[in-house]
Amino acid sequence: MPKTPPYSEAFKREAVQLSKTSGRSLAQLASELGVSRGSLANWVSQADVDGGQAQGLTTDERDELRRLRREVKVLAEEREILKKAAAFLARDGESRR
Repeated sequence: MPKTPPYSEAFKREAVQLSKTSGRSLAQLASELGVSRGSLANWVSQADVDGGQAQGLTTDERDELRRLRREVKVLAEEREILKKAAAFLARDGESRR
């Protein structure tokens, strides 16, 4: 599956603004801009959420959620390492008695 090129935030904002003001359909506008209709629809939906016109997670909330999930993963890995180290040290201490 080919990877889509990253679009700048400015490009996305302008595309969303065009979709709201141009009167053209999303499919037509997406074709003119050279993006997929799905991407443009996602940008418009996210802009509505960020602007308070729709319910859902804002971009900032999504970023925070992504960061927190990464942090939880790291903490879980660290906890597993500490569990193994504690078990090893407990066994080692018993063998020295």
